[in-house]
Amino acid sequence: MANDLKQLALDGGAPIFPEGPPAWPRADDDVRAALLAAYEDGSWGKYDAQHVAELCAELTKLHHVEHALACCSGTFAVELALRGVKVRPGDEVILAGYDFPGNFRAVEAIGARAVLVDIEPHTWCLAVEQVEAAISPETKAVLVSHLHGGVADMERLVALCRARGIAVVEDACQSPGSEVQGRVAGTWGDVGVLSFGGSKLLTAGRGGAIVTNDAQIAQRAKIACERGNNAFPLSELQAAVLCPQLRRLPVDNALRLANATRLRMLTAALPGLIPVTSPPERGSSGYYKFAWSYAPATLDGAPRESFVAAMQAEGVAIGAGFRSFVGRSATRCRRVGNLPHSREAAEATVLLHHPVLLSSTETVDRVVLALRKVLTALQ
Repeated sequence: MANDLKQLALDGGAPIFPEGPPAWPRADDDVRAALLAAYEDGSWGKYDAQHVAELCAELTKLHHVEHALACCSGTFAVELALRGVKVRPGDEVILAGYDFPGNFRAVEAIGARAVLVDIEPHTWCLAVEQVEAAISPETKAVLVSHLHGGVADMERLVALCRARGIAVVEDACQSPGSEVQGRVAGTWGDVGVLSFGGSKLLTAGRGGAIVTNDAQIAQRAKIACERGNNAFPLSELQAAVLCPQLRRLPVDNALRLANATRLRMLTAALPGLIPVTSPPERGSSGYYKFAWSYAPATLDGAPRESFVAAMQAEGVAIGAGFRSFVGRSATRCRRVGNLPHSREAAEATVLLHHPVLLSSTETVDRVVLALRKVLTALQ
């Protein structure tokens, strides 16, 4: 069956990208130099050297905050952030019904209970207007993500939560350095979360961090890591390769935004694809992924799997989105409403991986050609 699906693309001639999708992580002379320097000075094998401290200093500068704490993963950074705002067993944490699976598990890891609200249909981000109905006496925090190129309405969310005494954890793992309503992503909430996983815009294979202006949040997170020493660290070698990437992040974000804008413009008239769209006044995403909602009704009912397989046969790194949380049992979470948009996102989202957005406009145009070719074949 898989070969039959791929043939949908191949019947139209040679693949648009016979060389396959752009590699990630990309070749980087500055990263190579950092690796060699860490080897030569021996810092690569030390518990504590200069690189983690340098990275944290760069993170505080970028985010205009007082505190940054690096750790072993973005997923664990979410747990640290929740512990930092004093989420305890039995508390409730509100989050979107469609989100990164690790966020749900981070809530469970603390012994808290997830409360699910729906997403906005066009941004794939938590719908702020749904939050108030979800608040209970047990609500301690809201966990909100900037997801798939969408930007959450942080200004409204923070105003609502502050009025109710509820903490906000802002997941900026997919949007480091992005501008959200006049601030850097991750700085609207009480604490922000970053990821340095192997596919992320800033990559060290693994790793994460939290950023905050609240000294008590930073201290609680630090204490949570202590097991006689820091049991959940980012290594000095990982920090060494992140520092040059962080310094180049504004330039890379600008290029991704320009190419995403071009991609959106050139695919506007294509059938079957509805892109993530945030109001311009919310700012811009870092575009870790570029998302569309796949609409099979306009493509003779061809399933999402057919589209994904055909695009991959063209050498384009496109895949399906996350599974939603809406099917989780009532013993694990509380749902507010039927969450129709979260359900739809799980069934229809397709994601273009970000390395192509750091390529030339010619490469972006070839992606559009591949999309046009496959969608025509599916009609």
